[in-house]
Amino acid sequence: MPVERSDRGVDELYKYYEVYETIGSGGFAKVKLGQHILTGEKVAIKIIDKKELGDDLPRVKLEIDAMKNLSHQHVCRLYHVIETSSRIYMVLEYCPGGELFDYIIAKDRLSEEETRVFFRQIVSALAYVHSQGYAHRDLKPENLLIDEDRNLKLIDFGLCAKPKGGLGYELMTCCGSPAYAAPELIQGRAYIGSEADVWSMGVLLFALLCGYLPFDDDNCMILYRKIMRGQYDNPPWLSPGTVLLLNQMMQVEPKRRVTVRQLLDHPWMMKDYNSPVEWHTKQPLGHIDDDCITEMAVNMKCSRKSATQLVKEWRYDQTTATYLLLLYKKQRGKPVRLRPDQLLCDTPVRSPLHQGPQSKQVLHYSEDEDAVLMGSVDLCSDYDDDGPWVPVRQRTPQGGRGRPDGAANPTHKDMIPPSYPVENWRVRGPTPEKEGITPHHRQERREKGRTNENKENIAVLDKDLEIFALPAPPTPASNKKNGRSNNKNVLTTPTQIANTRVAKTVTPKGSGSASKELSRKKAVEKEALEIQILAFSPERRSRSLDMAGTGDSGQKKRAGKVFGSLERGLDKVITMLTPSKKRGLRDGPRRIKAQYNVTLTSQTNPDQVLNQILSILPEKHIDFTQKGYTLKCRTRGDFGKVTMAFELEVCVLQRPEVVAVRRQRLKGDAWVYKHLVEDILSTSSI
Repeated sequence: MPVERSDRGVDELYKYYEVYETIGSGGFAKVKLGQHILTGEKVAIKIIDKKELGDDLPRVKLEIDAMKNLSHQHVCRLYHVIETSSRIYMVLEYCPGGELFDYIIAKDRLSEEETRVFFRQIVSALAYVHSQGYAHRDLKPENLLIDEDRNLKLIDFGLCAKPKGGLGYELMTCCGSPAYAAPELIQGRAYIGSEADVWSMGVLLFALLCGYLPFDDDNCMILYRKIMRGQYDNPPWLSPGTVLLLNQMMQVEPKRRVTVRQLLDHPWMMKDYNSPVEWHTKQPLGHIDDDCITEMAVNMKCSRKSATQLVKEWRYDQTTATYLLLLYKKQRGKPVRLRPDQLLCDTPVRSPLHQGPQSKQVLHYSEDEDAVLMGSVDLCSDYDDDGPWVPVRQRTPQGGRGRPDGAANPTHKDMIPPSYPVENWRVRGPTPEKEGITPHHRQERREKGRTNENKENIAVLDKDLEIFALPAPPTPASNKKNGRSNNKNVLTTPTQIANTRVAKTVTPKGSGSASKELSRKKAVEKEALEIQILAFSPERRSRSLDMAGTGDSGQKKRAGKVFGSLERGLDKVITMLTPSKKRGLRDGPRRIKAQYNVTLTSQTNPDQVLNQILSILPEKHIDFTQKGYTLKCRTRGDFGKVTMAFELEVCVLQRPEVVAVRRQRLKGDAWVYKHLVEDILSTSSI
């Protein structure tokens, strides 16, 4: 059934990956940060909604096939593909540096020397892609990411083409971004894909050097006329060699354009390098590394030959992802090691809220992830509103991660973070029943999780509890009624179940009558329940003092003094750790290090900067939601659809200590976003 297939796909994703916040969004897809559990490496998870794709579904298939066939140091690597009845999950190489476009905005424009470093990498990637028979057809700064070593990675092969007759075969489809499109595409003529890519590379080079586009206009018809004429203005800071190269790349007549092969050893490209661009791959397809195979074989408890055969199938499943991520670790000088507590084969399916290593860095967890676990949210909505909290993780008595009762899947109560009211939850999309996850299914999963508990560890737990179990105190007759009334108000919890086991354990064999044994059990159960009240209900702690009574009033008073002092100390600790108090201590902007997507201000008061921005947004017809000093902004089209989504955050730089505004584009045209944000910040006079 399709529902079962979908469930298996989601389980497979959460079986092997931790899924964190949204880091990018598009028309029918979004990208989330993830972590591969077995290797500990960060990844980018592209989630594509098939329903939104419609007739464009074959393009995604082409993109996946292209990325499987491309392996180059400047092309983003594909690790894993998971397909369900409704979605496609593509696990990709993670580039923490963000888009090249944002880097251009931060720098305003790049120097010729820095541009040359980046452009040599772009030419290297395109020469390799063309050598494999592909034309990219959507080259722009938004489709180039910066990795942790400041190297570029080409992404988004959704519009690529691989003509059956070879790269010299003419194409007819008009696609790509209008500002980067070659004249022959706009005119609707047949064109050669590699020649169109060279034109786009010329526009990209101009944007790097100038900080704006050579052909730009709000009116599409005027924009098209400018492109077909090939007329643009060169700013005075461009060198003669640069002007010549741009002219050679942006020739209206395709046959007069410089080719990618000619770019490899072009004088402008070789300046300060004295060597042509190296375009051959350093990561050939089919390469098998002995160290990675050995580590995988040890983990799988099989021979190296068997592990090699599994890897050579290149199914882009968990085996392929593990091998490629191990290889990536080796290339960066990291130890080629897998986590000893995880197995490559037969890894149990666990909830993403409780699996994997604890992250040292606090990662925001989107509200829609929790609902996805219950099968009730569409992952590919137009705009993702990330929640202000991280996944709740609990450590079981056995030392593992999960719920105390050993259940595999969290309940709503498990997932609600501290200080986050239930009424603020927003569940979007279909209900759990529509996705095939009914309460009956969830009950089966919980029972399955309980049956998998380690019985030996539970026995040890019971033994430990027996050591600290107190003898049952005599219960005054006057307090029995109160005890019963209290019991009614206490919910059954896993800890109570454990305490019930204690009651059974401390009962000596061969004791007197059955009634005495039963009364002793009830006394210990009452004590355990009152301990629950002490833990869960601070305002009712005074009632639990009766359990310290011994029948003597003097002893009761002394015990009351001891417990009273403990309570006062506990009250102070709780007061200090109350979420509202913590929020009060954190009232203020975030302190961050200098980043390229941060705009400095001349103001010294962050509240003043925030208020200025808040006053400007309604004037620009921008919807926004505010969380502290962070504003999530959206613009909408004529029919109410979100056309642009971005984030503005007032923060304070650590060095120098100045007020700044961090910006991040989440969705929409990059240059429209650039102009809009610049307009907001300039109008705010910050």
